[in-house]
Amino acid sequence: MTRLQANLVLLLAAAIWGGGFVAQSTAMAKIGPFWFVGLRFAIAAIAVLPFALMEARKSARPITTGEWLSFSTVGMALFGGAITQQVGLLTTTVTNSSFLTGLYVVFVPVISVIALRRYPHWIIWPGAGLSLTGIFLLSGGQLGNLTQGDLLSIVCAFFWGIQIILAGLFVTTTGRPLALSLTQFAVCSLCCLVIAPFVEPISIEAILSAGREILYVGVISSGLAFVLQVIGQRYTTAPQAAIFLSSEALFGGLLGALLLGEILPPAGYLGCAIIFSAMIMVEIVPELSRRRSSLPKT
Repeated sequence: MTRLQANLVLLLAAAIWGGGFVAQSTAMAKIGPFWFVGLRFAIAAIAVLPFALMEARKSARPITTGEWLSFSTVGMALFGGAITQQVGLLTTTVTNSSFLTGLYVVFVPVISVIALRRYPHWIIWPGAGLSLTGIFLLSGGQLGNLTQGDLLSIVCAFFWGIQIILAGLFVTTTGRPLALSLTQFAVCSLCCLVIAPFVEPISIEAILSAGREILYVGVISSGLAFVLQVIGQRYTTAPQAAIFLSSEALFGGLLGALLLGEILPPAGYLGCAIIFSAMIMVEIVPELSRRRSSLPKT
């Protein structure tokens, strides 16, 4: 897979997540966040399990204990990001949550430099700034006073940043994207379902009423999109992946307008154009630099 193809795979994952954001929002009127996230990723794990088993049979070697632990660490980061985003939606607006969650586009290169001493191509920094500006404009260009949900959305962005970095790191070293996906889904689901009975009521009626949302985000938004993420990250860098995945806000805004009748403000269209420009920029500039450096010197 080429880097361009990988980035297009990440773009598809972001589009699916954009649709999932709508389902996540509507489900909160029917079921608690811990039950929702736990059931969501339980379904995702079941959906990915047969493909992970096929991957294991074709693999040249079994996964080591250390690699299973690494995959579980990604699952803990996924749990942190998913549950803080879902709980945050109880006390903040979709607009604020969408913008603040998009902060991972800044967190990823910063964490990469501080924790891994990996310095991205210089174009990532202006690309991250442009993406953040585009997300802000897409959200309407304004934020109200920060609520508890807003603060949780910022924490969520930090966890997503860690998840993106770790997923890219471990899938590259192991070459087992489906095993990684299965493990992170199972760990996230287990954490939520262990906590849920102590903090939230539940009933069969609540599960059935939120059934469509749970199935969509479980099979499509989680099972498919997160697998696409880890597959795409085998062939691109974490900072570049963050840029393309940040287009989730773009697709969320567009699908919100189409499916929920939300009106995209004029600034939102400008935000869409800026995000698209940032994605094109981080794709083209490194390629031009690579070609220029490979030219024979005269």
